[in-house]
Amino acid sequence: MGIIEILAKIGLVIPSAPRPVRRPSLGRRLMYTGLAVLAYILLSSTPLYGIERAGQLQFSPIIAIVLAMTAGTLAQLGIGPIVTGGLILQILVGAKIINLDLNDPEARKNFTLASKGLGIILAVVEALGFVISGIYWTFPHTVSIWIKLLVFVQLLWGSIVIIMIDEAIQKGWGLGSGVSLFILIGVAQKIFSELLSPYSFQGQAIGLIPYLVDALRNGALNIYDFVIGRLMLGLPTLTGLIVTIILIVIITYLTVAKINVPIVLTRYGGIRSRVPLQLLYVTNIPVLLTSILISDIILILTLLRNIINIDVDSIRIYLSPPTIYHFIVRPLPAVVYTIIFFGLCVLFGILWIEIGGLNPEAQAENLVKAGLDIPGMRRSTKILATYLARYIYPLTIFSSIIVAVIALVGDIFGSFGTGTGILLAVGIVYNYYQILAYERTIEMYPLLRRLVGE
Repeated sequence: MGIIEILAKIGLVIPSAPRPVRRPSLGRRLMYTGLAVLAYILLSSTPLYGIERAGQLQFSPIIAIVLAMTAGTLAQLGIGPIVTGGLILQILVGAKIINLDLNDPEARKNFTLASKGLGIILAVVEALGFVISGIYWTFPHTVSIWIKLLVFVQLLWGSIVIIMIDEAIQKGWGLGSGVSLFILIGVAQKIFSELLSPYSFQGQAIGLIPYLVDALRNGALNIYDFVIGRLMLGLPTLTGLIVTIILIVIITYLTVAKINVPIVLTRYGGIRSRVPLQLLYVTNIPVLLTSILISDIILILTLLRNIINIDVDSIRIYLSPPTIYHFIVRPLPAVVYTIIFFGLCVLFGILWIEIGGLNPEAQAENLVKAGLDIPGMRRSTKILATYLARYIYPLTIFSSIIVAVIALVGDIFGSFGTGTGILLAVGIVYNYYQILAYERTIEMYPLLRRLVGE
C-alpha cells in the first residue's frame, strides 16, 4: 500500500458531505455559501477555553490572512493544515516522487482524500505545537495537563470543521472553495479594521477614519502622520488607502488581459481563430504558494521558540514583508526578503504550470485533441509544444514577477489588507464573478446544461 492510499484511509476518518444527487439551484448554493461564511466567522470569534492570552501571539498579519488564522480562537489553525497538505502532495506528484495520474478519476479521488488525510495529520501536529510551545500561558509549566489537553482538542476540532466546510463547498454544495472564501473573509476583515477600527495603539486610533475624526476634533491633525508617518508604527495611512485603490484597478485590468495565439480549426474547413492566454498566466498562485511557505516557516519557528531556545525575531525580520520605513531603517533584511520573495514566486510559477497541466506539452496535446493547428506548422504535439513554449514560459516568468511586484509594492506602501491580501482578494472576487455569471447563464438557458455535460 502506497503513501497515497494510507493518507486516503486517514482522510476517511472525518465524515464528509455526500455529493448532491442533483445540482442545487444557484440560490440554494448561495445560501450554503453564506452559511459557510457564518460558520467560519463564528469559529474565528469564539475564544479558546483555558488560555490566558491570545493577543500577545507575535504572528505577522500576512500569516493571519494567507492561512485564515485568528489568534486565540477555534480558527487558530485556519486553512494552514489543508493547504499545506495539498501543496506538499502536489509538489511530490509534480516532481514524480509519487507516481499518480491525476487524469484518472479514481486517482484524483484518492489524491483528494490523501490531501485531506495529510491535512488531518498536520492539524494534529500544529495543535500539539501550539500547546507544547506554551505561548498561550505566562507560566506553561504550572498549567494542568487536562487544560492543555482541552485546548488541544479545541484546536483540532476547529481545524476539522474548517476542512469539512471546505470539502462540502467543493463537492457542489456551495460556490468556489472554502479556502478561497476564508482568505477573502480575512482580507475583508483586515481592510475594514484598518479603515474603521476605533481601538487605540500607542495613543492613536488604529482605523484611518477614527484617527482623522479624533485629530480634527482635537485640532491636532498632523498631515505627515496622516499621509505616511503612521506607517512607522504599522498603522494605516492615506497613502496606503490610495495605493490599495490603485492596486485593485491594476490587478483587475491584468486579470482580464489576454494574449492571443493564432490557430486554425482544421475540422471546420481551416477557419482561422485565436486561443487567448491569460496575461497573468499563473494568476496569483506563485504569491499564494510563496506566502504559504514563508508563513509556515515563521509559524514553525515561533512554536519551536520555547522548545529549542532560538531567536525567532532575528530570523523573522528576514521573512517579513518590508515597508518604506524598513528599507530606510534596516535595508539588509528588506532587500533579502525582496530577493527571496521574487525567487520563490518565479520558482513556484514554473513549478505550478508543470504540475497544473499548463505547460506547453499539455496545452499542445489539448490543441491536437480539439483538432486545432498552428498556421504554417505540421500537426505534431512536439512541434506545437515547442511553438507554445515561446509564449508560455515567458508569460509564466513575466506573470510571476508582476504579481510579486504588486504584492511587494502593496506591502511597501502599507496598502490596506497587505499587498498579498489585495492580490489574492481581487483574484478570488473575479473568480466568483465568473462562477456566478456561468451559473446564472446555465439557469437561464437549461439547454446549455446538456451541452456542457451537466
